[in-house]
Amino acid sequence: MGSRLYTARMTERVRISFEGGLGYLTLSRPDKHNGMDVPMLRDVVRAQRQLRKRRELRALIVHGDGQSFCSGIDVKSFMGDRWVAALSMSRLFSPARNLFQAWSLGFRELAVPVIAAIHGNCFGAGIQLALGADIRFATPDAKLSIMEARLGLVPDMGGPTLLRELIPIDRAKELTMTGRIVSGSEALALGLVTHVSADPLASARELAREIEARSPDSVAAAKFLLQSAWHASESDALGHERRYQRLVIGRKNQRLAALGNQKRDSAVHYVARRIDS
Repeated sequence: MGSRLYTARMTERVRISFEGGLGYLTLSRPDKHNGMDVPMLRDVVRAQRQLRKRRELRALIVHGDGQSFCSGIDVKSFMGDRWVAALSMSRLFSPARNLFQAWSLGFRELAVPVIAAIHGNCFGAGIQLALGADIRFATPDAKLSIMEARLGLVPDMGGPTLLRELIPIDRAKELTMTGRIVSGSEALALGLVTHVSADPLASARELAREIEARSPDSVAAAKFLLQSAWHASESDALGHERRYQRLVIGRKNQRLAALGNQKRDSAVHYVARRIDS
């Protein structure tokens, strides 16, 4: 991951860059504290689909330009456009996962660890995005809030689904019903973030380098295994263990790892291919 950083794709709202096997998805609307509007929503979901195809990717860091990670939905943008408001409402009647829910849940389908680096404001849609990551670093003074209650709404961008894995239901209810703002340090104590760091982006890079030393197949399998087994019955969870072990055992990357060989075949990603099929 010591390679030169280069930008592979950039829109007005989202930038995708790579540094060797490390990818960066950067929200790039700093003048609005990276407030989410429809173009940003679509760009993030489109980026998720594109990143799933990059077999050389080993880890992805999600962060924001400027003073904040993401300050939530740009309310003026959504409410000021009748077509956008109508589109938003129509999504609520779909029986399938909608575009707004893919904003966070889409990261769970990437066969690599997704690490959020949080600073400044992380409100509403911002915290839903961060919850979609596998691991979260935040500055001690970052501000996080499940803020929809302040708009008379409930979180509907995958947040409730993702919160189940992190905190008890009583704490989830309290944070959701009040819309209270907590600091990064408080979020750590609550279980909303994994670590606090004065430089979350640097800490995310360091962790990504550590994970890069492992087989990309075992990393992918571990991610999908835990997501599948975490709330499954004991019998189903054990079945998931057997399934994912079958996908990695005896494969090239597993043999290299067992021999202590740090060289990995990044083109294999056998598990990811099987999951996608």
